[in-house]
Amino acid sequence: MSESVAKKWLKPKHFDNNLIVIGAGSGGLVTSYIAAAVKAKVTLIEKHKMGGDCLNTGCVPSKALIRSAKFLSQVSRSAEFGIKSAQAEFEFAEVMERVQNVVKAVEPHDSIARYSELGVNVLTGTAKIVSPWQVEVTTETGVQTLSTRSIVIAAGARPFVPPIPGLDDVGYLTSDTVWNLRKKPKRLVVLGGGPIGCELAQAFARLGIEVTQVEMLPRIMMREDSEVSALVTAKFRKEGIKVLVEHKAKQFIVENGEKILIAEHDGKEVRIAFDEVLLAIGRVANISGYGVEEMGIALSPRRTILVNAFQETNYPNIYACGDVAGPYQFTHTAAHQAWYAAVNALFGCFKKFKTDYSVIPWATFTDPEVARVGLNEQEAKEQGIAYEVSIYGIDDLDRAIADSEAHGFVKVLTVPNKDKILGVTIVGEHSGDLIAEFVLAMKHGLGLNKVLGTIHIYPTMAEANKYVAGVWKRNHAPQKLLVWVQRYHAWRRN
Repeated sequence: MSESVAKKWLKPKHFDNNLIVIGAGSGGLVTSYIAAAVKAKVTLIEKHKMGGDCLNTGCVPSKALIRSAKFLSQVSRSAEFGIKSAQAEFEFAEVMERVQNVVKAVEPHDSIARYSELGVNVLTGTAKIVSPWQVEVTTETGVQTLSTRSIVIAAGARPFVPPIPGLDDVGYLTSDTVWNLRKKPKRLVVLGGGPIGCELAQAFARLGIEVTQVEMLPRIMMREDSEVSALVTAKFRKEGIKVLVEHKAKQFIVENGEKILIAEHDGKEVRIAFDEVLLAIGRVANISGYGVEEMGIALSPRRTILVNAFQETNYPNIYACGDVAGPYQFTHTAAHQAWYAAVNALFGCFKKFKTDYSVIPWATFTDPEVARVGLNEQEAKEQGIAYEVSIYGIDDLDRAIADSEAHGFVKVLTVPNKDKILGVTIVGEHSGDLIAEFVLAMKHGLGLNKVLGTIHIYPTMAEANKYVAGVWKRNHAPQKLLVWVQRYHAWRRN
């Protein structure tokens, strides 16, 4: 911090806290946990619910919904399992109540009681940064100003609501509010073809809702390779989802009491009638209401809090992590960044650590699941990075065949003629779990030879990882040596 900036505020001679954390989502919880674990005095401030979006409106409720929906899908496929017929009766409201029960079951992990026991001072209220070393907290009992050596902002993000004419007139759902549904709509429009839109579109379709997914780009799941999008799209359409790509939402209207989305496709108007619309077209960082503007904390072009490699803002003692900072909006990357924010904030006077983004995995929990770590083919081509591809089709895997889940693939990109993994994409059952082996391998510089040489239990889905390593091995077999070995065996026979 320059002297001219520092002169704007009076620095306290003593501090109430070593660290104040704003926001109790994944980033804030991990930051405060680490601070308490190393015996720092830390205050965590949350204005809404402990656990943030992941627990209350994101990861946890969506996976609970997906599980119920998958069960219904498996019932509908009973003949594939040798069961002539099967039926399942359900009430939509009860499924949605189960979602909330799952959230309640997980709540204690992120509760005020737990973090208080860990040594964190948890306050429920609204925070406002009033100086580089002071945070004003408004609670039910009043207003207090706390001083601190450092601050970590972990304020999260919220669903983006696009300025489409007529949207407010028809009403809309987001990934935050959809969990309040108890009456099943007959027709649902899902606006967006990213991970959130895809997961929820399939889940609600499996619950008997007529789902139309509208995406303005040429395909859904644009971050993934084209064959991934094609596989998921084919599955969606087989399950009755209307996937409309290259359709741009232009206007919402109410006509004769019916809600209609007017979209544009190939220069023509397309009218889509619906009962509810779910917005799933991205999330925006929460940067207002807690002193960011007043303090002049710098923002990135993406309207996230701008941080350097150490998670520092333009104030060296104010840090940010998680969705509010980006560049990734995952619970696990928020937790990853939180370690760097906490350690640098508390011990940066001795040594600072740069955040390591070299191995970042993620998964989209559609059916089939899509998991990835590192580069995929389209990114390698865009960046001009040379690569080789090894692919193993999961349709040939014994366990997948036994489970009637024989679909998908494992694709590994490697440095040409070297046993170095650049990236992995897995599409299929439990791919979010299977990717972990490659995350570990990439993190510690292990190649496919090591994966191939590791015993994998038979029969498991994890064998797919070993078999794709075998594909790579065969493609790099020492041909000249094999010619010599062939002659050796012929000599031995004679």
